Amino acid sequence: MRYRDRFDAGQHLADALGRVVRFAATERVVVLGIPRGGVPVAAVVAEQNSWELDVLVAHKIGAPGNPEFAVGAVAEGGVRILDDRLIERHGISDAYIEEETERQRREVERRARHLRDGRRPVSLEDRPCVVVDDGVATGSTLEASLRLVARSGASRVIAAVPVGPPDTVRRISRIVDRFVCPVQPAVFFAVGAWYDDFTQVPDETVIEILRNRAAE
Repeated sequence: MRYRDRFDAGQHLADALGRVVRFAATERVVVLGIPRGGVPVAAVVAEQNSWELDVLVAHKIGAPGNPEFAVGAVAEGGVRILDDRLIERHGISDAYIEEETERQRREVERRARHLRDGRRPVSLEDRPCVVVDDGVATGSTLEASLRLVARSGASRVIAAVPVGPPDTVRRISRIVDRFVCPVQPAVFFAVGAWYDDFTQVPDETVIEILRNRAAE
């Protein structure tokens, strides 16, 4: 199955969540979208279920000379995960990892303030949290985000993405209460390959989505 766009993916994801995860009427569920592409998907999930929406910012720690090749990730609050196997294989120094971690940490905090447009983060304590992205590949950014949510006192942590490779889904499933992923192709090239329209989402769109949802 392919998705027309992120709105279509959000609808399918909301349906899948409804089939496999049950929430009590008294639970105050919060949906956390990983920007930028995860926020439109998360917004559909939140709207269809009348749940609160917020953003959760995390950044890759890229390899030297190849920033898109993740060897770790940093999330809000300074949460960091590292792939020690990749770091050792590519001979990446501790000094580089520490320097890049600090650079990404500063950028994560800056972007979180910018995207929330002055609003405070939603409290996650004692609340079920559904962490949503538009897809997952290696999973380092998603994993950092999920570990942050777990440390924030959430009562349950659910990961939800429209598409991802089975091995990544299996690995990350070990650190959450539930992982919902409707499409898990055995041959996986990139998240965008499973969308007809995978246009980049600008910051302005994320800010508008969060502002509109907060006003409801």
